[in-house]
Order: sequence, then structure tokens, then C-alpha cells
Amino acid sequence: MDGILRKLPIGIQTFAEIRKENYLYVDKTAFVWRIANTGKPYFLSRPRRFGKSLLLSTFEAYFEGKKELFEGLAIAGMEKEWRKYPVLHLDLNAKKYGNSDDLLAMLNQHLEKWETVYGDEKRERSPEERFDYIIRRASEQCGCGVVVLVDEYDKPLLQALGDDALLDDYRKTLKAFYGVLKSSDRYLRFVFLTGVTKFAQVSVFSDLNQLNDISMKPQYATICGITRQELEDTFIPELNRLAETNELTYEETLNKMTALYDGYHFCEDTSVGLFNPFSLLNVFQKLKFGNFWFQTGTPTYLVDLLKKSDYDLRLLLNGVEVTASAFSEYRAEANNPLPMIYQSGYLTIKAYDKEVCLYTLQFPNDEVC
Repeated sequence: MDGILRKLPIGIQTFAEIRKENYLYVDKTAFVWRIANTGKPYFLSRPRRFGKSLLLSTFEAYFEGKKELFEGLAIAGMEKEWRKYPVLHLDLNAKKYGNSDDLLAMLNQHLEKWETVYGDEKRERSPEERFDYIIRRASEQCGCGVVVLVDEYDKPLLQALGDDALLDDYRKTLKAFYGVLKSSDRYLRFVFLTGVTKFAQVSVFSDLNQLNDISMKPQYATICGITRQELEDTFIPELNRLAETNELTYEETLNKMTALYDGYHFCEDTSVGLFNPFSLLNVFQKLKFGNFWFQTGTPTYLVDLLKKSDYDLRLLLNGVEVTASAFSEYRAEANNPLPMIYQSGYLTIKAYDKEVCLYTLQFPNDEVC
């Protein structure tokens, strides 16, 4: 067994730290270059702990021109200029949102940080007015477009589910705030938002109608998560150590990993499955199999939603056939928990019938079943 323990990036979501501290990294930078150079406003929905924050951190390092962090990665052979842009990175994941003041406090925290750099002449105005001013000033000062990255855009909305008054308050605040991304388009170089759920009623999807939702596009299906090929390319020593510790062959180990953690699909093409990265890293660290992602706790918003719904969960045991509209967009007024169950990672696409345009949704693997 290899005596050298390599560094596993468990809980580390900052690309610069992973690269500087020599943590293992599954190279997704070809996606970063392609997306950054073929469009401007993007949205990606993926379950929690699937690598969305790390992806946005990678975009941040790329647009800040940090060429040295990308040495040896796919993007190093693709990018020739490495130009630096002003980056506004809004992370809504790090706070609990129990009342309207919590959301305003989080927005204010980011706005104040940006205002120290680009000017605070509008600091007494509404969040959306300040955001609009910062984007324009950043573009004018730097002589180029601004990059806006929003991590977990929907976190406040998810935590407000079940409280109609608070949800409506958050919706109004975020509708105005995200609406700036449309009115400020001429000052923007790139926009990327991530979240768990696509909320139909938030203006980021209604007003910002040019937003490119790549959540179910085949060419981006493997942008988050780990394919079997990536698993074997990156983690051979870890797989061998796991096999020896558990007195299994290499193939037996792979098969067990596949049964427990593989099986996620986010588009019609189900030929390539995805492993849950959080569970893989924990297996390699603890050298034993377990329900690591599942044990992190089912989100409260999903539990509450299922309690309110009269949806028969037994229907999911053998899979359920639905159209894309039935699970790709959440509407608070509809009694349909499927979008939230799917987008939270408890269901995945297992088959697609192109003749009748029906998707079969099932549990992805043994960890979730």
C-alpha cells in the first residue's frame, strides 16, 4: 500500500487554496474556459455539496487572471491572454435567513466591501441601486466589463419556504437585486449564478430572459460531480488503499463505490453517470463505506415541503415518468414537490424516452435509497 497520504479537499471550496496547498483536484477547467468564452449570463442548478462553490471560485481565479494557479490544467493550453477583470462574488450560502433583516444584512456586507473599492456615493440607497452603481463604477474604473458570480442565489428563498410572508419579502428583495443584472448588461463581461432550485417566480428567470440555464444541457452534464473516468484518473492510490483496508479487490472496490455513490444524471443522455464528490472524498479519508452525503441531513425546507404535500412518495420507489416541466422549475403555489426532490439530489434522471419526451426519475444509488 502506498505510504504517502495525499491531501483530500474535504470542505475546501476555494480553488486558490486547493492549488496553492497541493490538494487533489479533478480538472474541470476546460468547462470554465468554454463557458467563459461562449456567452455571458449563465445559471446552473445542482444538489448541495456537489461542487458549485468550487466551480464559482475557479471562475473567480480565472477572471482575476491568476495564470499561475492553472499551470498543468486543461485551461492552460486554451487561454492565451489571461486578462484581469473586476469580480463581484456574492456568496449567500454562509448565513441562516430567519427574518427579512438577515437577507439585507448579507447583501449589505457584500455591498460595503465592494463600495470600499469602487465608491460609496450610493450607500444610503436601496441594495439594488447600490449594486447597479457598483457595477457601473467598477466597469468605468477598470475599463472593461464586470464579472458577477452569485453562489446559492436561492438560499434565502429555500429557508423561507413555509413562511409565505417572509418568502414574499425575500422574493421582492431578490427580484429587484437580481434585476440589476439585466439593466446593467452593457457593463457586464460575465454572469454566473448557481443554486439548488430554479424558482419560477424570481425575476432572475423572468426579467433576465437571456439567462442561459445549462442545468440540463448535455455538454455541461459533468461540470460538477465526478465521472468514473475522472475517479480512476485522479484517485488510483486512494482506491488501492481503500481496497486493501477493506480486503477487497480493486474491481470489487470500484463496484461498491458505483453502487453506493454513482448514478447521478442531469440530462437525457444517461450513458455517463456521476459520483457524489462529497461521499467519495469522505470514503477515501475514513477508509470505510458509509452514507456520508445522506447523513449530512435532509434539508429542512424539503422535509417541510413533503409534510405539506399530499404527494405519495411510494410512487418514487419504482421510478416516475414525467415531462421536463414537471421537475425542472419550482413554483411555490403548486402542490408538486418533484422539482425540489430532484434538484436536492434525492432523485435523478435514469432514462429518457425521446419519442414521447418523458423522463424517468428514480433514486440515484444505494446511499440515497
